[in-house]
Amino acid sequence: MRMRFLGSTSEAGACPTLYETDRGTIVVQGLELTDKEALADLRDILDGETAVEVPRELITEIARRVLAENPVTAFPSRDGTPPATD
Repeated sequence: MRMRFLGSTSEAGACPTLYETDRGTIVVQGLELTDKEALADLRDILDGETAVEVPRELITEIARRVLAENPVTAFPSRDGTPPATD
């Protein structure tokens, strides 16, 4: 798998950071969520999974950039087709 840097709200390359993969997925780099109350709210966490906290601003900024680059195919469906537009 190969990844392309999408962006970060941190300085000096620290996390949280988002990457796009050549498999059509997004990778999140961040500090592991360790707050016990927050962890108790998670559902269906499988072995090997973890949760990271990402600022809302990072996700919205990256979504704007990706959509600006290619609005038709920015978020294809699971079968690779572009989503329906209204």
